[in-house]
Amino acid sequence: ASPRPPGIQILAINSAQMSKGRPVLDPTEDDVRKLLACKVHLGTKNLQKPMARYVYARRKDGIHVFDLHMTWQKLMLAARVIVAIENPADVCAISARPYGQRAILKFSQYTGAQYVDSRFTPGTLTNQIQDSFMQPRMLLVTDPRTDHQAITESAYVNIPVVAFADTDSPLGHVDLCIPCNNRGQKAIGMMYWMLTREILRMRGTIVRSVPWEIKVDLFFYRDPEDVLKKEEEAQQQQYIAAPAADFAAYDKATFEKTIESGTGGTWGDDTANWDAVPQWGE
Repeated sequence: ASPRPPGIQILAINSAQMSKGRPVLDPTEDDVRKLLACKVHLGTKNLQKPMARYVYARRKDGIHVFDLHMTWQKLMLAARVIVAIENPADVCAISARPYGQRAILKFSQYTGAQYVDSRFTPGTLTNQIQDSFMQPRMLLVTDPRTDHQAITESAYVNIPVVAFADTDSPLGHVDLCIPCNNRGQKAIGMMYWMLTREILRMRGTIVRSVPWEIKVDLFFYRDPEDVLKKEEEAQQQQYIAAPAADFAAYDKATFEKTIESGTGGTWGDDTANWDAVPQWGE
């Protein structure tokens, strides 16, 4: 076989070095444990052809398993893309799925991005007459299937799209996909938490050597019914504890003093002088 030209050899070496990435961006053991605990690596039984490159294996029950190395690389690439945008408000996070609405709210709070946490109104990116019209420079989508309207409109106005994609997610008009479980309640929150943390690290807001003080629980979806039940239980406990404390503080001496002073009622004071009342018929 003929030897490679010098230019091709240099290109092959540079591409190999670029594929390894920087060691500072490698995941720690704790990061991998968090991804596994939240089941980020579990996909679905269906598999789209463009997502086959990100699948590591398939379990006996038919569930496809993601390669977490590919997931982490795509997550770091998405963070670098978002950091490259000068104005944080030019990034718009969208989630029609309820499990991702709390996550995008916290993501926007810490990164300064916009968000659409409800139904995406058609024409938000194309119809300038609408009150909700916006012109972001990049979209961050939770699920390409449920957020298809936003992805379709982004193709009309040339807005790049970064999406969390599952094994059965369509990748039409998606520029950068992050392979992960985008249907799990904890998986979505964990991915948004890690993306937010990496963005703040690259911006220099937080230090990489110190753990982020914000807990991942804030990014998890909370069922409104469970929240109401917990609030009602807390109120009931307060009502039960309050009368017991008042009764203990109200001693016997105070009770007897109140009886002797006659502060219990004054209804008989008005009829004390019966002579002052005119008689009937006079």
